[in-house]
Amino acid sequence: MSAAEGGVARVRDAAGILWVGRGIAVVAGLLLVAFPLLSDDQYYQNMVILSLVFAVAATGLSIITGLTGYVSLGQGAFVGLGGYTVGVLATHHPDTSVWVWVPVAGLVAAAVALALGLVSLRTRGPAFVIITVAFLFLVQVVAINWRSVSGGTEGLSLPLPTWSADIANWPFYYSLVGLLALQLLLSWWIRRTKLGTGLVAIREDETKAATIGVNLPVEKMIAFVASTVLVGMAGGVYGYYLTFIDPRGMFNILLSVETMLALLVGGKATLWGPVLGAFIVEPLNEYTNNNLGGGNARLLLFGGLLVVIVLFLPQGVLPAVESLLTRLRTRGRAGLVGARIGTGGGISSLTGHLSLVDRPTGEASPPPLLEVKDLRKSFGGLRAVDGVHLTVPEGSITGLIGPNGSGKTTLFNLIDDTIRADSGEIWLGGERIDGLPSWSRAHRGLGRTFQITRLFREMTVLENVVAAQRSFSWGQLGRIAVSGAEARAAEELLEYVGMRAFRDQRANDLSYGQQKLVELAQVLMLDPRLILLDEPAGGINPVLIDRMSEMIRELNSYGKTFLIVEHNMPFVLGLCDPVHVLGHGRTMASGTPDEVQADPAVLDAYLGEDFVPEPRDPVAPENPSMGEEVRRP
Repeated sequence: MSAAEGGVARVRDAAGILWVGRGIAVVAGLLLVAFPLLSDDQYYQNMVILSLVFAVAATGLSIITGLTGYVSLGQGAFVGLGGYTVGVLATHHPDTSVWVWVPVAGLVAAAVALALGLVSLRTRGPAFVIITVAFLFLVQVVAINWRSVSGGTEGLSLPLPTWSADIANWPFYYSLVGLLALQLLLSWWIRRTKLGTGLVAIREDETKAATIGVNLPVEKMIAFVASTVLVGMAGGVYGYYLTFIDPRGMFNILLSVETMLALLVGGKATLWGPVLGAFIVEPLNEYTNNNLGGGNARLLLFGGLLVVIVLFLPQGVLPAVESLLTRLRTRGRAGLVGARIGTGGGISSLTGHLSLVDRPTGEASPPPLLEVKDLRKSFGGLRAVDGVHLTVPEGSITGLIGPNGSGKTTLFNLIDDTIRADSGEIWLGGERIDGLPSWSRAHRGLGRTFQITRLFREMTVLENVVAAQRSFSWGQLGRIAVSGAEARAAEELLEYVGMRAFRDQRANDLSYGQQKLVELAQVLMLDPRLILLDEPAGGINPVLIDRMSEMIRELNSYGKTFLIVEHNMPFVLGLCDPVHVLGHGRTMASGTPDEVQADPAVLDAYLGEDFVPEPRDPVAPENPSMGEEVRRP
């Protein structure tokens, strides 16, 4: 099966699974809406209402934990904040409808999340988890001691509902159904936008995400706030439903634990997984409380459930089911092993998405696009970069060579702010950028690939490319990424590098050479002025090396500037002019390829006295076949 045929088959399989899932979701939604009409059993209505609260909380948590990768155990705090906001305002304004305060509860939750995020989102991993847990206990302590407002341990009694007892739970029920629908719609919309692809990029590789223009602080903050607004409103409805709230009940850590468990059971980073998880966890909770005495039995049940999920369904129920269906539907079909990469498309199709201009010829000394002045970086007693000076002329293909450990990759990391320099200056297009974060450098026209490819492996090829953000604006974040103009631009770039047939394949399933091509397309999505290529010919077959060389020449002929680190001497010396040589963190030589090859210091330190240069070929190969690619072991 060809790559194109395989891609079509995978798309067809995914579409079939998607429509089955949609059908199940529609039926479940109709049953949920009709449930109060079908049963007036207060016990089961109460169970479903509590499940709806957890569903809203878990779906919101999926934005910050599932999409962004920041594990929060403080989600229950926002349920409690919503409940207390409604409770305090309702008791102080008894003549105003309680429902008026529900949106206010959402605003309070968002404001508190904004303040908390300014501190907590500077951390990651266990530190972030600890901060969110500490926050939960902090608000509980405040509620206990701020007696004049919260009532302290005595709690607050909210006004009783004024509607008919025949529909006692209906307003609460349908309010929560509406909030769940809004939360699902918000999550669905975020996942389809540039914001959503940026959040997933942060989850997969935060450092790499910054180099492709993802504004880390802003996008993480948006995700954190978005994960709490509707949760606060659901907490307000929940507090009104209870008609009595107290700090130990509304800020109980078990609320957060059950919310997280619902997310893990159903499947994080999925749309319907948190809802499914909530409707599994809450009925189990009610069963243990009513039939097993709660307490230790409940802890044992939830602990056992967590162990089962971690060991056997680490991605959750829905992803496991989807994976099983995919394996059943694709059994016996050829995979990616041996799939032929396309020969690529013409560069003319990219003019609507890249700033391509014919590079003038015959210019004696083009101005420098990149200038590095006395750049230094030490790791303890090791001076990895020790006063490097170099320039990259605009419109050039500049080479950077040197022995292993000479500081080449470290220099790239300093230029794009993957690591921060100790001292020195970096100028791009006449603007000093060494004080700017990675995403700001990307927005100013700096793109970079990595020596070992750093694609977002759980994202599809198309999502990897559209995740790049060439500028920052609120409109840019809200732009739909997985379809429309952004997706068309990404598909044309994938066509150019020969990878369009793999657009719906996960990056983790690609061969190493295929990943190199996708990473190049991802960088081109930024429309960069300067492209840093870290060993573009490393680890790929000779025919693909020729294709890579051809694309570099072609893009350069339309004005793109390159700085290339490479150990393949025929490749770099036949392609680059000028060439800089690093040794022991310093610039040991600079000049044309012929000058560098003849430099005695370079021969002694790097090339060797027996090095025989190959003749330079200024003509690019004409559209070679891309050859057979195999999956990495």
